[in-house]
Amino acid sequence: MPASRTRHLCSVAAALVLTVAGQATAASAATGASDGLREVLFVGNNWDGTADVIRSSGDFARIGRVNVIPDKQQRIAEINADPIKWIYYTSIRNQVGEGHDQYVDDMYSTPDGRSVVVSRPSFADVVSIDLATGRVNWRFPVAGYRADHMAVSPDGTRVAVSASTANKVQVLDIGTGEEVGEFATGDKPHENVFTDGGRYIWNMSIGEVTTSLDSPGWDWAKGDRHITVVDATTFKQVRTIDMRDRLNAIGLNDFSDAVRPAAFTPDWSKLYFQVSFFNGFLEYDVAADRITRVKTLPGNPETDPDRTTWLLDSRHHGIAMDPEGTKLCVAGTMDDYATVVDRSSLQEGPLVPAVKPYWATVSGDGKDCIVSESGADQVTAIDFATGRKVASVPVGDHPQRVRLGHVQADWTGPTAG
Repeated sequence: MPASRTRHLCSVAAALVLTVAGQATAASAATGASDGLREVLFVGNNWDGTADVIRSSGDFARIGRVNVIPDKQQRIAEINADPIKWIYYTSIRNQVGEGHDQYVDDMYSTPDGRSVVVSRPSFADVVSIDLATGRVNWRFPVAGYRADHMAVSPDGTRVAVSASTANKVQVLDIGTGEEVGEFATGDKPHENVFTDGGRYIWNMSIGEVTTSLDSPGWDWAKGDRHITVVDATTFKQVRTIDMRDRLNAIGLNDFSDAVRPAAFTPDWSKLYFQVSFFNGFLEYDVAADRITRVKTLPGNPETDPDRTTWLLDSRHHGIAMDPEGTKLCVAGTMDDYATVVDRSSLQEGPLVPAVKPYWATVSGDGKDCIVSESGADQVTAIDFATGRKVASVPVGDHPQRVRLGHVQADWTGPTAG
């Protein structure tokens, strides 16, 4: 394969806290100093129904693997007994899953490192899996028919999950699976971020991404896409942000306003976000409430120009920032590369070949960007300092989300299936 293939304004500004990767890092920090715990990276293998657990830095060697669908036969029986559930289950497989079931989207470990909580799109639920036995601790069926991205509160006690077909986010107690609150979003809620030490939740809705109405002229058909900001205690809306007006103000009328993965600066003043169909990202000044810079990244000449062939309207899907806030790491999903970008100059570094990279996060030591290569069944580490690849580690079938977490120090995998 050629080398080229391969998201009151001032008060909200003060509330922003964490990059998408930093969100996981903060939850990790809340539990990481405890004795008897080991920091790890969880890699969700979406089509496999497994999560690989690898070292959080260094050689990123695999420590163990968790089956996140131990109740598969029971769930399939329930789906087959309900015609509506069966229709959605089949639709998820044929559209979002590219012909495969979607068994794991997102995951976070509990503060004690004894369980991992997983959202499972095809089963429309969130489950807690005991890391010692591999058994289900609790199960929460989300509203509607599909579970999507999650976020964990900085203290590690709550998870927010997007119920994508119900247009809402549901917040659960991570220990019991009980719902503690919910809030309405735009169409098809996607990414969630806790901010200000857990005081607020930001949700980005992406609209309809499985239709073929992908030309700019049909953008209105994608639905209501906006950022929803709520109080994480009362779940009352603080504000909404629709990027449509902000894009139009700088002449980007043909750009989608569907905010995909996003990263905040450490001082919370800037938001860097990807949008559907665009090979690059945008910079948003939170206090000024405007888009200040646009970065177009190289296109791969071998990428099919037909936008209906791009995965769920993505062109680039995955962005993370180093702990110092000086570098951005971008997953060029449909262009088959990942690259580190200097935040000051917006100059990209080497284009590191990667096969359908689908997510980006930060290693435990903050030195590397970790990219999931969903098309090559591996995760790849890229040095923030040099922009060059340092390691690739084989994982399961179609890795997507990668999150920092913890396990017990002596854990090597479940003892029972």
